[in-house]
Amino acid sequence: MTVNLQKGQKVDLRKSDGSELKHVMIGLGWDAAKRASGFFGGIFGKHKNIDCDATVFLCKNGRLADSDDIVYFGNLSHKSGAVRHMGDNLTGDGEGDDEQVFVDLTALPSQYDRIIFVVNIYKAKERGQHFGMIKNAFIRICDNDSRQELCRYNLSENYDDMTAMIFGEIYLRNGQWRFSAAGQATKDNSITELSARFK
Repeated sequence: MTVNLQKGQKVDLRKSDGSELKHVMIGLGWDAAKRASGFFGGIFGKHKNIDCDATVFLCKNGRLADSDDIVYFGNLSHKSGAVRHMGDNLTGDGEGDDEQVFVDLTALPSQYDRIIFVVNIYKAKERGQHFGMIKNAFIRICDNDSRQELCRYNLSENYDDMTAMIFGEIYLRNGQWRFSAAGQATKDNSITELSARFK
């Protein structure tokens, strides 16, 4: 049964039978909110699609140490092979996950202890877009062996003028992988700006 998380809530990542989780799928989703129609909607609606980009930061001792440890649309697989990004969704259209990331915890080198999942709007400032124009945003964690959804965090706050989001993170605590629902909005306009928060 899925655990619906609240902002800041932390949960152990285990299979439904209580055994250690080995392979996880992280799904991220969002939809563009309905736009105003009519004359002004036509003038200001030139960029009606909102291109959100999911990115993963792999951290050593809690910090991002190397640009090679950033997995995103321009680098779909981590050098270890333990993290794979399934590609860029340019619009957020459609049901279910818009972008997916697969993590093999058994293949992750031992020096990595924190995996952070963020989303930013591509060229948000240039396009005059922000997270207030997005609805139904979520992050969910699934056991990729059984395809069972373990937990889900739905973002429900007002994020007007915010252009990026720290959705959540998987981190190692006392030898056990845990997930924390962050939901921290920022005004970063690029992956580079977001990454600087964790270096």
